[in-house]
Amino acid sequence: MSSAAMEHLLARAERVLARLEAVLPAASAAPDWDAGIAFRWRKRSGAGFLQVVRHTANIGLPDLHHIGPQKEQIERNTRQFVHGAPANNVLLTGARGTGKSSLIKACLTEFAAQGLRLIEVDKADLADLPDIVELVATRHERFIIFCDDLSFEEGEAGYKALKVALDGSIAAASDNVLIYATSNRRHLLPEKMSDNASYRHTEDGDLHPGETVEEKISLSERFGLWISFYPFGQDDYLGIVAHWLRSFGCDEAQIADARQEALRWALQRGSRSGRVAWQFAKDYAGQWKERDHVGNSKSE
Repeated sequence: MSSAAMEHLLARAERVLARLEAVLPAASAAPDWDAGIAFRWRKRSGAGFLQVVRHTANIGLPDLHHIGPQKEQIERNTRQFVHGAPANNVLLTGARGTGKSSLIKACLTEFAAQGLRLIEVDKADLADLPDIVELVATRHERFIIFCDDLSFEEGEAGYKALKVALDGSIAAASDNVLIYATSNRRHLLPEKMSDNASYRHTEDGDLHPGETVEEKISLSERFGLWISFYPFGQDDYLGIVAHWLRSFGCDEAQIADARQEALRWALQRGSRSGRVAWQFAKDYAGQWKERDHVGNSKSE
């Protein structure tokens, strides 16, 4: 190949690279911090960057019912964090649909004006936690790294990365970052009958877990605050339904009429969770408003 042809080929390659650099974000690219209060960690062609969440969930702490002790714990811990006082990483575990994720989102609504920001990270990207922490370390805002519906299978890389990020790195944790995670598993790893074989007895009868069990417990123990959630009873479920129906503009008579339908809705789904109550309220209020809209159209 002649030198002229080689130079032409290199020039074309440089133009292609320039176009790619214009399209792809740089690794660990910082967002426009003023564009939102919540962010997602995204990967594109191997490069990590923070993506602004333009529309965050509009839920507040008063919207969450029948989880008073849990709400008090996480609100207190988050307030300490926002005010620069010592605070703990938090693991929220328990029954599905009981408000674990909603409680974290409500904390963002409550404290965003005081500088709280939320970064959502998928389990598959937990290995990037050191990059995320480094990216926000010099910011004046306070960041909660949010890992939703977290659980691991044995051998997953994200498990070790999270364990180190919580308490195990040679580098000190940034004081403007906490990790809040939700899970249906208290110990985040599957528990098997075979794990019991690793227990050992001492001569005086004490029972001690073996290495397998210790490993499964160790990640959960690195969260300073554990908050447990439990299934709702029928009255609690109906109370949550009533709250959301009121928020959609239903009056007390309509709420009373919806009671039996709400119970049937829960029975069909096999759950009386807060999530099911919210879904029913949207369906019921939507039907009511649609009937009202059709009636008004006919009268015109």
